[in-house]
Amino acid sequence: MKPFDTLIFIMAIPQRSDLLRKLRNYLIFLKDYGYSEIPIELAPSFLNQFNENKLSLPSVRTSQRASMNNQKLVRTKSILSIEDVQKELGECTRCKLHNNRKSIVFGSGNPNADLVFVGEGPGADEDEQGFPFVGRAGKKLTEIIEKGMKLNRDKDTYICNIVKCRPPNNRDPESDEIASCKPFLIKQIQAIRPKAIVALGKPAASTLLGRTVPIMKERGNWHKYEGIPLMLTLHPAYLMRAYTLENRRNVMHDMNKVLKLLYK
Repeated sequence: MKPFDTLIFIMAIPQRSDLLRKLRNYLIFLKDYGYSEIPIELAPSFLNQFNENKLSLPSVRTSQRASMNNQKLVRTKSILSIEDVQKELGECTRCKLHNNRKSIVFGSGNPNADLVFVGEGPGADEDEQGFPFVGRAGKKLTEIIEKGMKLNRDKDTYICNIVKCRPPNNRDPESDEIASCKPFLIKQIQAIRPKAIVALGKPAASTLLGRTVPIMKERGNWHKYEGIPLMLTLHPAYLMRAYTLENRRNVMHDMNKVLKLLYK
């Protein structure tokens, strides 16, 4: 049943006030137990009771058991789409980075991916081609994804940056530039709704966590971004500059943690 049809159905029921009250209580109940969506285990029961005009709350024991078992939730489609976010961004002139850019480097990959990589900003190659991570650092990232993680970059991941235009001389993005772009990064993540995010380097990690992150100390540890597991790791460009066995092992250790979370 489509949402609009459901609304009509509710309005046609004489006891709709009672049903709406029970529905509200049901959703509050789920929220209190940590659910953000209707669990798969409870959804059929809920729909059947709704259609039979006998909506009742699930038992506390059922909800606790589902929560304790780390019940997989229904992954409903986001109201936003990547296309909506890109359209809203438009031919952006919100900060000074637009003055010298050739391209807005929005992002690339699968908009329904389980895994999102967030980098710092476009370089010269990215500015020229209009896609993220296509230069030397991008080749290293592709190597990590495809050779190290055995994933397909285009099909299994989505890649974007905290700023969409190239900073002059590849300098770090400044705070006002990040502030102008961050709402679109947030909306990209909201549209994709991945199972995990990987922050590549200190600027990306600091932007997502809202504080200055000592990346060498905190890489390899799980954090949360809006409830989504967030892994911090080294930027591929840094990995190329400091191409030591220890750094390579550290990055692959981090990515193995990501794979374990995605496919547990």
